[in-house]
Amino acid sequence: MLQPQSLSPQGPDFSPLIMGYWRLMDWNMTPQQCVSFIETHLSEGITTVDHADIYGDYRCEAAFGEALKLSPGLRDRLQIVTKCGIATRAKPEHHIGHYITDQTHIVQSAENSLRHFATDRLDLLLIHRPDPLMNADEVAEAFLALHQSGKVLHFGVSNFTPSQFTLLQSRLPFTLVTNQVEISPIQQNVILDGTLDQCQQMRLRPMAWSCLGGGELFNDPHYQPLRDELENVRRETGAASLAQVVYAWVLALPSRPLPIIGSGNPARISDAAGALRIQLNRQQWFRIRKAALGYDVP
Repeated sequence: MLQPQSLSPQGPDFSPLIMGYWRLMDWNMTPQQCVSFIETHLSEGITTVDHADIYGDYRCEAAFGEALKLSPGLRDRLQIVTKCGIATRAKPEHHIGHYITDQTHIVQSAENSLRHFATDRLDLLLIHRPDPLMNADEVAEAFLALHQSGKVLHFGVSNFTPSQFTLLQSRLPFTLVTNQVEISPIQQNVILDGTLDQCQQMRLRPMAWSCLGGGELFNDPHYQPLRDELENVRRETGAASLAQVVYAWVLALPSRPLPIIGSGNPARISDAAGALRIQLNRQQWFRIRKAALGYDVP
C-alpha cells in the first residue's frame, strides 16, 4: 500500500502516484464500472486523481462525478485535482481554440467542476497552460476568492516556465504547490531548463504527465534503441516491465515528481505501483538518458 506524501511545505498530502482521467471517456465505463475502477486504484494506495475541465470534450469531470454520486463515501478517500484555462472548439461558442485565464472564467470553471464532481471543495486547481494574455493580478484575485470561500484548498500551475511560475507566485499570499509538467526519457526539456530546479528550490514536488510518451516510447520505431536499453536495465534491476523502469527513471529525479498514470487497465496500474520499489543507480539512469537523446554528456 502506497503512503501519502507531502506535495509541498504548505501543500496537501497526495499519493506518490496519481491516477489520470484524461481518457476516461475512451474507457467506455458505466458509472458503476467507474466506481469499481476507483476502488481498484484506491486499493493500491493511489488516492489522488487528475482531471481538467476540457478532458473528454468537457465530459470527463461529470462522468467521474456520476460515479461519486453512486458511492458518496469515495469522495473523502480521494484528492481531486483539476485544471482550467483552455477553451477548445468542443464548445460551439469557441470558434478557435484559445487560452482563457480571466478572473470570471477561472471562478466559473472551478464552480462548474465542483458541480460536476458533486463536491464542496477541490483539493487542487491548476492553470492548465501558460496564457500570453494572462494578467497575473486577475488570476490571483480568482485564486483568492476561491480560497477564501473554501471552494479550492490549494493552487498550482501546469506547463509553466520558471519565470511564469514566479510571476504568478509574486501576486499570491500563499504558495503555489506544484507545476504539472511533461517528463519522460523522450521529453527531457524541463530537467535542465530550470523548471525542476525551481521545484527543488521551493521544495515543491512537480506532477509528471506523459511519462510513457503517450505510447510513442513503446510503439515508435525511432525509439527502438531506447527500448533496448530499458530492457537491459529491466533485467539488471528485476523490474517487471519496461514501464516500471521508465517510472523509476522519472521518480529518481531529485525534485521527486509524482507520475500521473494514464491507463484504464488495472494491471498497468498495479505494475506502475511496483516502480516505487525499483532503484536505478546513476549509470543506469544516464544510460537511459543517452539512449533517448543519442548522446551522454558534452
